[in-house]
Amino acid sequence: MEIFDLLSASPGFLLTVCIILGLLVGSFLNVVVYRLPIMLQRDWRAQCCDYLEIENPTPDNNESSANFEVFNLQKPDSHCPLCNHKIRAWENVPVLSYLFLGGKCSSCKTKISIRYPAVELVSGVLSGLVAIYFGATWLTLALLFFTWSLIALTLIDFDHQL
Repeated sequence: MEIFDLLSASPGFLLTVCIILGLLVGSFLNVVVYRLPIMLQRDWRAQCCDYLEIENPTPDNNESSANFEVFNLQKPDSHCPLCNHKIRAWENVPVLSYLFLGGKCSSCKTKISIRYPAVELVSGVLSGLVAIYFGATWLTLALLFFTWSLIALTLIDFDHQL
């Protein structure tokens, strides 16, 4: 309970922790928003093929994911969709790496969508607002997860309307 006491006694520390956590979770949300619909579509396609008793010739229609037999939230590693350059740890730091790289892939110099740092920033800001409003409580933790879920669901719905 020492960490909880520290967060309760220092609202500034709580705010800092929640913003940094929100930025990190925002980076992960970008992965979820991109990959979860593809994973669902692959599963639906496989189920339909099984039901119709036909062979599934391709796992999905997505060009960048069709090259990977295993495609989930963990694998394959994050990579540039154009040149397949594996994103290194220092290239994956929320917002800062986007600024440091000038919004471009470090290998092929392809422009990286502004959406990635925007999602990270929105997640960080909303996490900070939840922390300010509710303080260091268990409710804050629950609301952070709820907020992050809503961000992911909103973006998936915007992209795919599943």
